[in-house]
Amino acid sequence: MRDPIQKKVQEIRSRIDAEKAKGKVVGYLSIPISTIAGSYFGENVKVAAEIKERVESGFGPKAAWLLDSAGPEVSLPSGANGAEYMLMWTNVLAGPDGLGAFDFVYFTGPSDFAYHFGLDGHDDLTKLDQYYDSASKTDPGLKAVSKKEFRAYYGIGASVTYSYGSHDEWDIVRSIKEARRKLDEKTTADKQKVGIAIQMGVYFDGQAVAPGLFETGIAAGNAGKCAAPDDTKTR
Repeated sequence: MRDPIQKKVQEIRSRIDAEKAKGKVVGYLSIPISTIAGSYFGENVKVAAEIKERVESGFGPKAAWLLDSAGPEVSLPSGANGAEYMLMWTNVLAGPDGLGAFDFVYFTGPSDFAYHFGLDGHDDLTKLDQYYDSASKTDPGLKAVSKKEFRAYYGIGASVTYSYGSHDEWDIVRSIKEARRKLDEKTTADKQKVGIAIQMGVYFDGQAVAPGLFETGIAAGNAGKCAAPDDTKTR
């Protein structure tokens, strides 16, 4: 999987550079994707696309671009595992210099999933049952997911809080921020990425994250499960 990862990293970096060249702020979307414990890939891809549209519209589509990490254009070949995806995203998030490629990172929260399913705090689990009954008639992949687990996941737990990959992405962002704070402005070649004042924005569930939270690490997900090749090093 080494060559496909290297190729995809370069493709994504080129896209980031192209959007920056247009004068846009660029962001990264962290979202649970895998079909596991009631979560369903097909729904998560739809939610990711909705968040991308909503965030870009909020900031202004001519001024902001959000990388959809669930989009088909960033997929690795069939058979790639979570650790291999994490190796790819580590390199993308860190950027060529290890100081970060993005202006902000958006971590998906419960409200983002609630918006997708039309949940409003009134009989929400019944709404999810009804959604499942309707959608599973034409989606065999969804039908293979337990209705009870689907309802519990999207009604109670849907967010990056329960994602291995998103846990790693949180720690990567924290490490990038720490590296920026520690750099000596007199010796770094890129002073635009140095210090507390010049940091990536971090959002969870549509809201800016408090400083104490984004400076705190969390439990690792896939970290350390896929060794980086010599010329595609994690930072």
